[in-house]
Amino acid sequence: MNTDRKKLVIAIDGYSSCGKSTIAKDLARVLNYIYIDTGAMYRAVTLYAMRNGMIKDGEIDKEKLINSLNKIKITFRQNPETKQNETYLNGENVEKEIRRMDVSNNVSRVSTIKEVREYLVQLQREMAKKGGVVMDGRDIGTVVLPDADLKIFMTARPEVRAERRYKELKAKGENVSKEEIMRNIQERDRMDTTRKESPLRQAEDAIVLDNSDMTPQQQLDWILNLVNKKR
Repeated sequence: MNTDRKKLVIAIDGYSSCGKSTIAKDLARVLNYIYIDTGAMYRAVTLYAMRNGMIKDGEIDKEKLINSLNKIKITFRQNPETKQNETYLNGENVEKEIRRMDVSNNVSRVSTIKEVREYLVQLQREMAKKGGVVMDGRDIGTVVLPDADLKIFMTARPEVRAERRYKELKAKGENVSKEEIMRNIQERDRMDTTRKESPLRQAEDAIVLDNSDMTPQQQLDWILNLVNKKR
């Protein structure tokens, strides 16, 4: 995809709450690559829609949202203290807000809207043009970056994913139950794999990583080994 083979384009896809963002961030940090959190981009659009009354009782005013896409600017900036990328919506840091459960409950519906996907895919491809990029999401290796140098497809047992998500939200002070999170994961899996626009599926040339019984460091070492082989 890029002429400088030392600067790879890496696509990481997989199911929700598999730790895609965590491993992608760590990988980008180690490689000194740019990390692009596509899930955060969809969450930012969802937050914008919620704030502007376009989502009520789970129903989306699609026409209003589509007509508002040109008003939505999403950027990533590195936090100088944590050295982690954070998501900005129209200049506002929304990194914490977009991780809330109410956003999680609506993001898959927003992701099914064709015009939203087309708009964000265009932005994502522009970000990856120069290489040296790690991008994670649902359709990176199949739709956004089909010519990526390395494709990883992440999965884990549903109960493991629910437990990880539960601990993450509790650590942030959110009052949620494991049952609610499991329902959310199952519904997101259903919507992600059955939607008409760019459904979640494994690219033919992707390498599967089942991280159910792996630590974050073990996952990072596993992927770095693949990166070194590609280089």
